[in-house]
Amino acid sequence: MAMALIVHGGAGEIPDAAVAPHREGARRAAQIGWKILREGGCALDAVQAAIVAMEDDSAFDAGFGSYLNRDGQVEMDASIMDGRTLDAGAVAGVQRVQNPIVLARRVMESEHTFLIARGAERFAEESGITLVDPARMRAPAQIAIWHECLVHPPAPQRAQFVPPRGGGTVGCVAVDRNGNLAAGTSTGGTKFKRAGRVGDSPLIGCGVYADNALGGASATGWGEAITRVVLSKFAVDALAHARDPREVARAAIEHLARRVGGVGGIILADRLGRVGFSFNTPRMALAYIVEGMDEVSANC
Repeated sequence: MAMALIVHGGAGEIPDAAVAPHREGARRAAQIGWKILREGGCALDAVQAAIVAMEDDSAFDAGFGSYLNRDGQVEMDASIMDGRTLDAGAVAGVQRVQNPIVLARRVMESEHTFLIARGAERFAEESGITLVDPARMRAPAQIAIWHECLVHPPAPQRAQFVPPRGGGTVGCVAVDRNGNLAAGTSTGGTKFKRAGRVGDSPLIGCGVYADNALGGASATGWGEAITRVVLSKFAVDALAHARDPREVARAAIEHLARRVGGVGGIILADRLGRVGFSFNTPRMALAYIVEGMDEVSANC
């Protein structure tokens, strides 16, 4: 089977000064995931490792780089899905977990699919994940943005809302040597969001989906719009007609804009190891590598 791996680091108004950190962060994450695949590792492990790398990188709106909510706290969401079994795991509103994607994987391997807030953190402890002081997850740059928002609150999100300047949600889709697919997504949510807000990222079918019979997807952008059209499942289902993932990605983003006026981006990989991506925001950070390529291709 042809291996493939593609990652994204968010779609939005990524400022010029942040382009290089986004591009290089995505490249590094893809290299980490690809090394696992190349050495015979499974797609789930590659996806998790790539996303952990981006959660630990303050350039992105995930893990340590997460936006703060109106109360000045992080509330992180993540999801992961196994295309072989259709097992999925997700968490939302966690504050004391350094790598939410790792916790989402543990949830997937439990009797549940989705855990939130304190319950998710209690499960993390039971699963051997060390909880951290929430203050450790507040990146200095995000604290400064929060103080700015207290003085000048962002306008409410409406149709054609473009995700704000700064970091972005992260995601990964991988196909391993055995033809198994996996996809994952992790985010800190929107800038200055209401406490308790949950977007598309942890919702199976919306921010993430994977099915060995078809392919996998991870979405980013205006979560409320992405949720309304169940964007990742929409895109993966479209692969059933043996269409090129590049064409499917474009059609999915066109559908997002046409049906609900949404903006964002999506990455795809199909069961043949082909990848595709599309976005209708000013920029999207991404990187990919497929069998036959000598090195990772990255852009922002």
